[in-house]
Amino acid sequence: MSKLDNILGKIVTLDEAKKIVADWKKQGEKIVFTNGCFDIIHKGHVFYLAQARELGSKLILGLNTDESIAKLKGPDRPVKELESRALTIASFEYIDLVIPFSEDTPLNLISTLLPDVLVKGSDYSIENIVGAKEVLANGGEVKTIDFVEGFSSTNYFKKIKTATNS
Repeated sequence: MSKLDNILGKIVTLDEAKKIVADWKKQGEKIVFTNGCFDIIHKGHVFYLAQARELGSKLILGLNTDESIAKLKGPDRPVKELESRALTIASFEYIDLVIPFSEDTPLNLISTLLPDVLVKGSDYSIENIVGAKEVLANGGEVKTIDFVEGFSSTNYFKKIKTATNS
């Protein structure tokens, strides 16, 4: 299998993910789940995802579709279309699956896959993390990871806007 085939093979539907995750669970893998838009990849994303992967042996990323990002962030977003974002994220060696989702939240993904660890950034409190109740009720853990100070997509968009208005 080529490296590109390996990357493309990580981008799956929820139905495909259910089968893969069931096999992983049979093999005793510790499954971590996180989600987001990942529109403009930066240092903060790289550190966050690497730390998330360290919490288990497999990392699944729920990736917002273009339509769901536009609803969440406004009509000017995303900057990069779903296929580009999914390929970029799937190319990270520590990402095992990427599952695009169009709902407002990843609750359906989380409650279907029931990961061992659910992870979000520390800007969330555990009680406000979508899917936390379901994961905890299934015996899993919910964790937060601190952001890398000064690195956010919002900051990059502000920088780009300032540069284009100069």
